[in-house]
Amino acid sequence: MTDAARAGFVRVAALRDVAEGTMLGVVTPAGERICLVNDGGELRAVADECPHQGFALSAGELCGDGTIECVWHGARFDLRTGAVARGPAEEELPRYEVRVEGDEVYVGGRMR
Repeated sequence: MTDAARAGFVRVAALRDVAEGTMLGVVTPAGERICLVNDGGELRAVADECPHQGFALSAGELCGDGTIECVWHGARFDLRTGAVARGPAEEELPRYEVRVEGDEVYVGGRMR
């Protein structure tokens, strides 16, 4: 068992599946939809559901300024904080803890 697994994290992807500047939608064993984002080499995990209308954020765009944009209505979110950077969304984007061990990506619980 890995350190991440012992700490309650679950494996969701291989690191090679999330190249720099890309996003990947994954589902945890518990059924949570998560969008992994490699923003300038920084791996982040956010809910793969726009709080505005529920569309998959992994189908959207990584904007290069630390935000992610929903392809459907253009809402943008700050990847570092989850804050709404541009409407029409009004609720912040849930974020998750991320750990990388070797070539494996693990996510933990929601961050506050």
